[in-house]
Amino acid sequence: MNAFARSSAVMALFLSCCVASPDHAEEARGQPQNEASLRKLVAEQTEAWNRHDAAAWSKDFAPDAEFINIVGTVFSGREEIEKRHAAVFASVFKESRTEVTVRKIRLVPPNVAVVDTDHVVTGYTGLPPGVQATEPGVLRTRMRYVVKQTDGTWSIVAGQNTDMKPMPAPPSQPVPAPTGH
Repeated sequence: MNAFARSSAVMALFLSCCVASPDHAEEARGQPQNEASLRKLVAEQTEAWNRHDAAAWSKDFAPDAEFINIVGTVFSGREEIEKRHAAVFASVFKESRTEVTVRKIRLVPPNVAVVDTDHVVTGYTGLPPGVQATEPGVLRTRMRYVVKQTDGTWSIVAGQNTDMKPMPAPPSQPVPAPTGH
């Protein structure tokens, strides 16, 4: 292969890697806006939790969404999700506060996202059966949402909340055997 052919091939490869198709360019431009919209959804949901407002907390779930709560119970549909959260906001979580950090947003073109968050819940008066505090007075959970965009609006279609277990106690040190002196 002569030098001209080789440099032409290299240039063609370079251009094919660097120049995005119009579809990919449009997706890339929309990513920051989509991430901002998803972060806003999480922030509004956090504020709703801290107000103990089940209707506002549930508003971004699709009408037919499914949510798996911290103990593995499946709630089907926005109405049931709202009803069950109203019950916990009126009982064990009525004085609770949460801080939520978005750990990762993965956009799956063209209109789906997976949103992973970490929650730190304090001020609760009790915990559901089988759930233990991660540390004294603190419940840490990980939430994963699958979110779908339709006509410019993001809706949660599936969610799962998992509690982070407390760290196990360090193993006890074995007592050294007595020496025969």
